[in-house]
Amino acid sequence: MSQPVVAGVLIGQAIGDMMGLPYENLAPRRVAKLAKFNRPAFFLGYGVGSDDTEHAGLTFDAWLYCNGDAKLFQKRLASNLRRWFLAGPPGIGLATLKACLKLCFGFPLAKTGVRSAGNGPAMRAAVLGVLVPTTQLSEFVEISTRLTHTDKRAIIGSLLIAELASVAKTIQPECGVTWLEEFTRRYVAQDDLKPLTTNLKLAADGLRSNSSVSDFARVLCKSRGVSGFIAHTVPVAVFAFFRHADDYEQGIREVILAGGDTDTVAAVTGALIGARVGVDGIPTIWKARHLDWPWSLKRLGEGTRPGLLLWPLMLARNVAFFVAVIGHVSRRLLPPW
Repeated sequence: MSQPVVAGVLIGQAIGDMMGLPYENLAPRRVAKLAKFNRPAFFLGYGVGSDDTEHAGLTFDAWLYCNGDAKLFQKRLASNLRRWFLAGPPGIGLATLKACLKLCFGFPLAKTGVRSAGNGPAMRAAVLGVLVPTTQLSEFVEISTRLTHTDKRAIIGSLLIAELASVAKTIQPECGVTWLEEFTRRYVAQDDLKPLTTNLKLAADGLRSNSSVSDFARVLCKSRGVSGFIAHTVPVAVFAFFRHADDYEQGIREVILAGGDTDTVAAVTGALIGARVGVDGIPTIWKARHLDWPWSLKRLGEGTRPGLLLWPLMLARNVAFFVAVIGHVSRRLLPPW
């Protein structure tokens, strides 16, 4: 895949993550009261990424390092996750935390994953979709997923994101119903994949009836917002892609207004739409207000490896991030209600 498409995925994911982060775990009603889309709202009009951006970057680095060798990819990604974890990331899912602890204690790489269907592996899937040849894609997605999550729904949900990212540039949005139905048909007979397959069917139905992203999210998650369950995150992100495939800004707005795990859902949606529209299709003001390290937009866009070994600086960055998060939590106690 061409470098502009890869940059579109990485930067699209970083900006979606940045825009969704301030509203994570808020109900849709509360997001509607607080959300501002003219610029990021994390800190004084600027924004940063969270684990969603970092996991995509770690995966990209592992691919650059391995030169197509699956075993080397597994070892490099495991090493990257270990270093990332030891720098104290403020935001980390429970399954990923347990898996990273196993990595740090020297468990065999085949046994570090936790039986969970959380959405963590979906953070690493889109970039694989635009990097890995089709013949190897399933293998690399499964390796990436099983390092942290072993539930089959996590594997197939991540594979869906990777496969869609690989065709996002050329697929016609009106083909969304057909594409979803064809993907679901491959797995519909497997009971251990429910409710993922059930929700993908609902996504196809929602596209067919021209539902909005918020309406579809309410069908899956009621009024609570989109959860971190991969059977919620993936169908909503895919639905948003097909509904707003050529409008990055609107797609990100819609998934954030759906509430819940807004940073991850917006990150995955942003990666998919970014693969299609490229870096130039992402709002300039959002890109200009991304202020982060080591995953700067410049590094992501150029495909440059970050300073993964500068552990003290990464730790300092994460401490500052945590302080800002505490400020956001405190702000949520105040009106408007």
